[in-house]
Amino acid sequence: MRNYEAMYILKPELEEEAINAAVSKFEDIIKDNGGEIVKTEPWGKKRLAYEVQDYTEGFYVLMTFKAPAATSQELERIMKIQDNVLRHLVIKKED
Repeated sequence: MRNYEAMYILKPELEEEAINAAVSKFEDIIKDNGGEIVKTEPWGKKRLAYEVQDYTEGFYVLMTFKAPAATSQELERIMKIQDNVLRHLVIKKED
């Protein structure tokens, strides 16, 4: 299993319940595909460096996890089609 880091930005108008549901959904995708969550850090609402889809703020979440390569690809695929995700980035960390 490899070490990964995923940063994603959710829409700022989401309620706390919707944010928690999105975070849980992404964690479940990793767990269901043979990975394990090391740490999830909700950073909260922050100002974006530039406007994205007419938004100037977003809710940032940083997630560190261990998983096979196929799991990270599945996570990225699902993040791409989620309406609540403004931006996302999944990187492989050096061991």
